[in-house]
Amino acid sequence: MQTSHTCLGSRFGEKMSLLLGLLCTLCLVGQVLGQDITHEEYLAQIQACPRECSCPPNFPRAVYCDNKGMKSIPKIPPHTWYLYLQNNLIEVLSADALRNATQLRWLNLNRNKITSEGVEEGVLSTKPNLAHLYMDDNLLSSVPSALPASLESLRLSRNRISKIPPGVFIGLDKLNLLDLQANKLMDDAVTEVSLKGLNNLVQINLAKNQLNSMPIGLPPTTTQLFLDGNNIEKIPAGYFKGLPKVAFLRLNYNKLGSSGVPRDVFNVSSILDLQLSHNQLTEVPLIPAGLEHLHLDHNNIKSVSGANICPVDVETMEDSANESIPRLRYLRLDGNDIKPPIPRDVILCFRLLTSIVI
Repeated sequence: MQTSHTCLGSRFGEKMSLLLGLLCTLCLVGQVLGQDITHEEYLAQIQACPRECSCPPNFPRAVYCDNKGMKSIPKIPPHTWYLYLQNNLIEVLSADALRNATQLRWLNLNRNKITSEGVEEGVLSTKPNLAHLYMDDNLLSSVPSALPASLESLRLSRNRISKIPPGVFIGLDKLNLLDLQANKLMDDAVTEVSLKGLNNLVQINLAKNQLNSMPIGLPPTTTQLFLDGNNIEKIPAGYFKGLPKVAFLRLNYNKLGSSGVPRDVFNVSSILDLQLSHNQLTEVPLIPAGLEHLHLDHNNIKSVSGANICPVDVETMEDSANESIPRLRYLRLDGNDIKPPIPRDVILCFRLLTSIVI
């Protein structure tokens, strides 16, 4: 009888193992089907995975070749959507290696050694689904071309870019994010001609370049403009009339003095966050009624007066629920020569203030 019980237990264990195996297979198939890939494509993708890389069976559209110390790109399987090649020693963006990867949507090439000469012709334009291209921390001297019309974000920070080829952005109607921070761009490189085509751009980052003037030719769709760490000394009057949607503006670490900043230049209804830290301002500019965050720390400001900076007449202001009440909630003034306390008329004007740093 003991033997019979043992046999029954063994058979039960085998059945449970088979059931668990079937469940795991069904889960895997479900995950795979969730990525719109057929069984045949799945097998082909896994079998074609480069030996230097990793292709997770439960995420067959992704190929991980990061942190491998590789100097060249291996041949990438045809059904790849997400390709990770960051943190390598790659010098050439090879058209041949990516020839079959026509379905690419996301390409990460951060922290390699790719030069502009190393970006082979047609390597990117032949990727009609590519939406996100990361090439931060490489050795590029120019914005790559030609780029696919499907591109939504282009990140090229911390390269050696000094040139934006004319027309390089024409046809990129889906591009909404352009990151060019920490390059070598000068005023003559950022022009209306070089930026033509950025019809739906939302964010542009030009921080830590070599700009002496406010860039011209920015698209009117621009919502976030980052210009920290340049050598900008003045802002032309009416500059932001051409940027009716700008909401987040960063100009920290420039050379802006009050003589180069028209008092009402920031009086734009769309601006919500204005950062002017580490400049040479001696006066607080006029604050637009809709502004919510203002950074003026580390300037040369000696005093602040509600009479000079309040965008509305304090005498006629009603309760805080009124639309006319200035929306400022955060004000930073430390690193100046302002002695506390903050004048009463400033507090009366900006009744929604919850934090003042002085």
